[in-house]
Amino acid sequence: MRKRLALVGRIAATVGLIYLTTFGVVYIFQDQFVFQGKPLAQDFRFDFGQPFEEHFIKVSNQDSLHAILFKAAADARGLILYFHGNADNLHRWGTYAVDFTSLGYDVLMIDYRGYGKSSGQPGETTFYQDAQRVYDWARDHIPHFKLVIYGRSLGAAVASHLAVNNRAALLFLETPFDELKAALYGMPARYTFSNQETIPKVTCRIVIAHGTNDWVIPLRSALRLKPLLKPTDSFVVVDGGGHNDLRHFELYQETLRAALR
Repeated sequence: MRKRLALVGRIAATVGLIYLTTFGVVYIFQDQFVFQGKPLAQDFRFDFGQPFEEHFIKVSNQDSLHAILFKAAADARGLILYFHGNADNLHRWGTYAVDFTSLGYDVLMIDYRGYGKSSGQPGETTFYQDAQRVYDWARDHIPHFKLVIYGRSLGAAVASHLAVNNRAALLFLETPFDELKAALYGMPARYTFSNQETIPKVTCRIVIAHGTNDWVIPLRSALRLKPLLKPTDSFVVVDGGGHNDLRHFELYQETLRAALR
């Protein structure tokens, strides 16, 4: 019995040590977990197979955000401000623009500070401030009668924060979490990135799309946002959808078409 108890004690101590070590690593190196942007050379040439314009939006005395404006083939029905996820850069995310230009919308995508051709260091507060600067820049430089704010994954928190204090026709959130800690699976979070806090303050219509097989942000995290929605809002669950493939499901495309109609 004593040997068995001693063995159980050693196992518990080992498990505890592993948890505390993981806890510390995630906390100390959280920026590397959260902000996974990839820089691009300033002379990098994009090829998206559709017309686009590159812009640089000044956000501080030192830093500018790289933005790409994709134009609809005909007169645009509106403008979409697109805030992408926590990884990569516009070399990847720009390939998603066709989902919106094909529906008659212009799309403005930006890389966060430290991502792609954007300068500076990423951070939660700067993301929110920069999103506001992009909103203001788009208002002054891109003629539009209808504005849609679109956020994906981490970008959903940026989008929902922006929608609180600015006019928009629609807030569309793809694979959002309630708070960042949900994506860290219980590990400590130095950042909040809370949709749970902002969504009740959003006055425009909200549409949320999430998949049942999302291993990055579990569906249960997004479902905690559902009770916060207005009667006119929508929460769409895509059966079999993961974190990176919702656009390949017809239900998502139907939802997007209906929302942008």
